[in-house]
Amino acid sequence: MTGRAPLVVVGDVLLDRDIRGSASRLAPDAPAPVVDVTDDLARPGGAGLAAVLAARSGREVVLVTALGEDRASHRVREALDGRVRLVELPLDGSLPVKTRVLADGRPLVRIDRGGGEVGAPGAAAARALADAHAVLVADYGRGTAQALRPLLTDRARRVPLVWDPHPRGGPPAAGARLVTPNAAEASALCPDEGDSPHPLDSLAAHARRGAELAERWGAAAVAVTLGERGVLLTRPLSAAPMLVPSPYRAVGDPCGAGDCFAAVAACALADGSLPEEAVQLAVAAAAAFVGSGGACDPALWRPSFAAGPARPTGGDAFATAADVRARGGTVVATGGCFDLLHAGHVGLLDSARRIGDCLIVCVNSDASLRRLKGPGRPLNPLEDRVRVLAALGSVDAVVAFEEDTPETLLGRLRPDVWVKGGDYSADDLPEAGVLRAWGGQAVVLPYLDGRSTTGIADRAARTASNARPGP
Repeated sequence: MTGRAPLVVVGDVLLDRDIRGSASRLAPDAPAPVVDVTDDLARPGGAGLAAVLAARSGREVVLVTALGEDRASHRVREALDGRVRLVELPLDGSLPVKTRVLADGRPLVRIDRGGGEVGAPGAAAARALADAHAVLVADYGRGTAQALRPLLTDRARRVPLVWDPHPRGGPPAAGARLVTPNAAEASALCPDEGDSPHPLDSLAAHARRGAELAERWGAAAVAVTLGERGVLLTRPLSAAPMLVPSPYRAVGDPCGAGDCFAAVAACALADGSLPEEAVQLAVAAAAAFVGSGGACDPALWRPSFAAGPARPTGGDAFATAADVRARGGTVVATGGCFDLLHAGHVGLLDSARRIGDCLIVCVNSDASLRRLKGPGRPLNPLEDRVRVLAALGSVDAVVAFEEDTPETLLGRLRPDVWVKGGDYSADDLPEAGVLRAWGGQAVVLPYLDGRSTTGIADRAARTASNARPGP
């Protein structure tokens, strides 16, 4: 474990199955498309997906959910083994299975089957919640959250609690730090009465619903997710809303994006972030999740994900690189201290991302940076530097290294292109020789003149000194 605050995820697990293929003809006996199947993937959905996404941060994740003795429940147990710790409630019946049939990436039909009655929680569930440092409730309206409601209400008064609601479920526990309905769920939970002066899909209408729901639920904040438009963070009726736009337009399957948003927000709150900070991180993570293939991304379900990253990261760098290579793409990496992120850094990262199909940032640890820059550095600890970098739309993953140079890390990562900014030539880079071992290429990109962390720090120090009153 990385020392990050553990998280308890409570909610309903489903088995999600995607049958994918192509459709170029109609059936002879009915006007229905014939799908030639190319892929059939089954994976945990609902609270199971949220727990797996939370575990990518490297923290311990405990999933409290209802499972039975049916085949779907056993498949979920196998898929979650080694990724999260399971605490089970009894399920009388079968686990819900949600099957989507997609042709050329577009859903044709969804088939739902199964379902059961959630039994009473035992001592293990009560103990898991009593020990929780933070809680995420992924409520799909199938009974798990309701069975644990008294315990959840108690924890909401003591630790950060994020509640991802569903119109079929009950209201969030009073005192929740953040509630995360999407626009359709907020509309269903807070329907318009016909006299609103605003269009139903306007920001003003969403802000009104979010504020009313926050007031009704006794929640500190409600984040209404708006798809490509981002997220509207609202508070009870007296406060103005904050719009957090998506960093870029993510093209891909949005299935599971809400689970990703809620999981990342819960992890950020567990680590001490304010709701505003948590929402910004979660919006960027959800966009990256959709762009990488969403819940169907093969890298998400590889066994290597079970171990989690060795250092705090924005995304798993090694899994990201492996997935891009498997698709025949180009892995681009760059590195540095990034102690104060400035315009020069942002321009370099944007340019580097356009070279290939992913950008992985290798960042010096605190000890490495101190050896390189001297006493008084870093100005920002590793955890903060990683979080800021990971929030950029150009960055797919961040990984830290302890050595003075990233050469050992590059040997494990094996990028196709290594990017540096500056005045020297690519052949002069100390990493150039390492890259040649696997056919990688070092390149130098122009750097924005006059921007440097040291220069900014020096100017700030001079300004502070000049502002001090005389004796």
